[in-house]
Amino acid sequence: MKRFSKSFTKQEPIPDEGIDRAVELMRSGALHRYSAADGQWSETALLEAEFAQYLGQRFVLACTSGGYALHVAMRSAGLKHGDKVLCNAYTLAPVPGAIHNAGGIPLLVDTKADFTIDLEDLERKAADASVKFLVLSHMRGHIADMDRVLAICRTHAICLIEDAAHTMGAGWRGRKSGTFGDIGCFSTQTYKHLNSGEGGFITADNQEIIARAIVYSGSYMLFHRHLAAPDTRVFDDIRFDTPNYSGRMDNLRAAVLRPQLMRLDENRARWNRRYAAIEQGLSQVDGLVIAPRPREEQFVGSSIQFRLPRFDEARMRAFIELNAAAGVAVKWFGDAEPKGYTSRFDSWRYLHDQPALPRTREILATACDIRIPLTFDLDDCRLIADIVKENVTELAA
Repeated sequence: MKRFSKSFTKQEPIPDEGIDRAVELMRSGALHRYSAADGQWSETALLEAEFAQYLGQRFVLACTSGGYALHVAMRSAGLKHGDKVLCNAYTLAPVPGAIHNAGGIPLLVDTKADFTIDLEDLERKAADASVKFLVLSHMRGHIADMDRVLAICRTHAICLIEDAAHTMGAGWRGRKSGTFGDIGCFSTQTYKHLNSGEGGFITADNQEIIARAIVYSGSYMLFHRHLAAPDTRVFDDIRFDTPNYSGRMDNLRAAVLRPQLMRLDENRARWNRRYAAIEQGLSQVDGLVIAPRPREEQFVGSSIQFRLPRFDEARMRAFIELNAAAGVAVKWFGDAEPKGYTSRFDSWRYLHDQPALPRTREILATACDIRIPLTFDLDDCRLIADIVKENVTELAA
């Protein structure tokens, strides 16, 4: 029996220039984003400007986490307590959690077999005149038909907030993920495409939205110390009307992120080579269905998803256990019991009066996910595919 010995959670080290700059900051003690001397820009302000340039967006705010970004994005867009917010049924728990935190009521939308949001169900639910917000998760790196998403949002006057935590560096028809919506939200948590342990970004082209987000983040009256921000006159009234939620990114995290951002496109190519090695190894496995990738999508293959539609619950559990015994960490999104970062939508019991979503249940019942760290080489990826193939074949016999 083949066995894999590397860790699925071990990340590459922070680039040396990030480490060196972080040490300089620690020696100086200037960790707070507003602690730069007069006439100088902080690491956080510089990071925001660089990320704005990378995305082609006017404004960027760096904050403490992707979940915080989503929460503040909704508040900045005008969400009020009790407002309904559409979101993917197939997503991670911080997304409905952020909606709840912002005072909204999550309204789950069904899922397609390619793991993207079901646009037919979205169209139906968006037609409800009381719904004005959509938090769209590009879950596990899968981007829906953004042309149609935008058309639906325009038709029904829906504010689109993109959860691009899993698609930083990806795109649709050449346009970067996170720039389609009224607001884009990103994460720099350790297992995302940039790693600062925790962290996030809010991006927008609307100056009032980003000004509110900056004040929410805890800028006090120091918004003039932002590079990727609107003119200070935009804050004239907003600074009095917007509470301080204290969610700033610090200079230490910004310092380790800046050199990673410079390597993001290079790392996208590295991830995709590893993804291709696993995909090729699994593509001929009978009964295993890999999520398709449309031509319009420029994805980042930091994980791979597939389904085993012929397997019942008992065989799914056996499949997960066989892979674990061989050292391959396969996450199963159909498990009724939340495990680690993985939970099914019906385990979020604080969400009341949700639709049954039988299609999402059916898809998640055999949905599997494998993380692909850059610490793996191509031979590692081929071995992973071989082990998965052996276990599917054994259980299918």
